[in-house]
Amino acid sequence: MLSMFKTIPTHMDYKGQKLAEQIFQGIILVSAVIGFVYGLIIEQFGWTVYIVLAGFAVSCVLTLPPWPMYRKNPLSWQPVLPEISAEPVQKPQESLKKKKHK
Repeated sequence: MLSMFKTIPTHMDYKGQKLAEQIFQGIILVSAVIGFVYGLIIEQFGWTVYIVLAGFAVSCVLTLPPWPMYRKNPLSWQPVLPEISAEPVQKPQESLKKKKHK
């Protein structure tokens, strides 16, 4: 049962994050304008709040899960470099003579 959850992708690339942010802000802005105009026409502030909350819910469903449209540009990571030696390397400052205090 738990192996089913491990197969769900949980990452989003940088361009996908930008797209998700733009979609989120666009939906919130459009729902706020529609809610304000509708609430102004019927003179009920409650409807403005309901419409903005509905826009928030829709934007969360569209932007929070890592949908495939947000994973189109994966990063190519550099390969891991092998270690050259097991001995610790001294810093150049440590190899200089230390000044004696008088």
